[in-house]
Amino acid sequence: MGHRVIRSESTGSLRGTRATAGCLALIALIALAGCGGGGGYSGDPADPPAGPPPPTPPSQAELFQFLNQATFGVTEAEGQSVIDLGFEAWIDRQMQQPASLQLPHLRSLPRPQVVAQLQGDRIDVWFRNVLWGPDQLRQRVAFALSEILVVSQVGALQQAPYSLAGYYDTLAQNAFGNFRDLIEVITLHPAMGVYLSMLGNQRPDPSRNIRPDENYARELMQLFTLGLVDLETNGTEKLDAQGDPISTYSEEVIEGFAHVYTGWTYAGAANFNQARRNDTNQTVPMQLYPSFHDTGPKTLLNGVTLPPGQTGVQDLQDALDNIFAHANVGPFIATRLIERLVTSNPSPEYVARVATMFNDNGDGVRGDLGAVVKAIFLDAEARSTATSTTSGKLKEPLLRLTQLWRVYNARSANGEYRVRSPSAIFGQGPLQSPSVFNFFSPFYAPPGEIRDAGLVAPELEIATEYQNTVLTNFFYSQIFRYNSQSPGLRNSDIVINIDEEVALAADTDALIDRVADKLLAGQISDTLRTETRGIVDQTPTTDAAARAAEAIFFIASSPEFARQH
Repeated sequence: MGHRVIRSESTGSLRGTRATAGCLALIALIALAGCGGGGGYSGDPADPPAGPPPPTPPSQAELFQFLNQATFGVTEAEGQSVIDLGFEAWIDRQMQQPASLQLPHLRSLPRPQVVAQLQGDRIDVWFRNVLWGPDQLRQRVAFALSEILVVSQVGALQQAPYSLAGYYDTLAQNAFGNFRDLIEVITLHPAMGVYLSMLGNQRPDPSRNIRPDENYARELMQLFTLGLVDLETNGTEKLDAQGDPISTYSEEVIEGFAHVYTGWTYAGAANFNQARRNDTNQTVPMQLYPSFHDTGPKTLLNGVTLPPGQTGVQDLQDALDNIFAHANVGPFIATRLIERLVTSNPSPEYVARVATMFNDNGDGVRGDLGAVVKAIFLDAEARSTATSTTSGKLKEPLLRLTQLWRVYNARSANGEYRVRSPSAIFGQGPLQSPSVFNFFSPFYAPPGEIRDAGLVAPELEIATEYQNTVLTNFFYSQIFRYNSQSPGLRNSDIVINIDEEVALAADTDALIDRVADKLLAGQISDTLRTETRGIVDQTPTTDAAARAAEAIFFIASSPEFARQH
């Protein structure tokens, strides 16, 4: 499937980009759609009466909440689509959208002598896809999966941009497929093979001091599928008779899986030892070289032992089936996806409802990720706009950026999104995690009120004083220096459109309302409104662009914008 460079024709904001016509367009649309026609049926009595009135469309707050969970930021066009279809039908339509891909774009570019230079192009096309791809839900879920099933440019894959692009495409293409299929394709993907050293793993040879590498065997269970302790369906820990957690697996099981993952390396070589990475084989499934696979018996989970003499392919199939069948997988994946998409502290009941859907989608199918994703977003806990100490989450820095860019229709004249070292600026970048443990731990709880309450806030692990300063400075430059009113812009500059705000700049309250509508669904606190008004009013009304930028920057850098409700 060829990559498409998406050039959205939407305005880039929930309300539009023209002050005269777009200011209250969506609110008016919501209000009109929710109004009755007035009076009773007055047509020909012979004609059948109209059916029941359409359901009340979502409020502005409900639209923002849903789209900030399910996309990379609210736009008017996407909001209109949700109003037209409703939440469930919008999800169904999004699931039918083909994946916007990265690898075909990289393949279309001239290969530089230093292939690592293509990492910048990989990040550029990631931004293009997540900002303007029509498959917003697919891209959002792929991003969540990339933070669970982690591989990274940092380390051995620095020289493998094609492999990383292909891996991300794999996540996007399988985002709504079956989890059993997904763990197989990532297991055999060379990016994972290199990153967690399954690629080139050999059967034991004591005479040469060769033992199967246990890295992938351990991480597939610990981080990608099961966790360290047995779980109830609601994600809470199972306890033994002494009240202690029960370990999910033993060292013997790790060794058993390590022996399963032997004999696989880059495809297409004359033999195992001659397999070397090239631009083609780093993107296709690894190949089994049978003479390097251990054919002995292997201890797996739940007392299962693979018999000796099986092929490497059969061993792999049986081993992945063994993991997939484990009772932990449903609550583990349900919890991780809910945390990445909706809330850092889901209730056990929420986890149980989603895990139950993982275990059986209603048609007897286990591991249906499409059904799981729908269950996550349509759950009453996800759709409630009530705020509490456990609702919502801190937005990841990249999601704060994409939301700002989408709502203000950020574009460059040359169509590129060149962000130098996003991981240095935002503490994260596409497939740029510092380790297999992701940018932050799902168990991180900062000292103080959050930890004392038994809650977690994973994203706060990278919200250091330094990182927050760098991020705020980036937002300042973007909003003040690279906007539609800025002089001397270059073709490569990513520019936000603030024309609507400039048209309102003389009226401080109207300006604040407009920015708050776009960034906060109009839900701005009295404190933030007062502080924003104070900073805007310090700027002369003759400098409309500066007044507009002050309002946008003050709200975009506020804690209220940083929280996903």
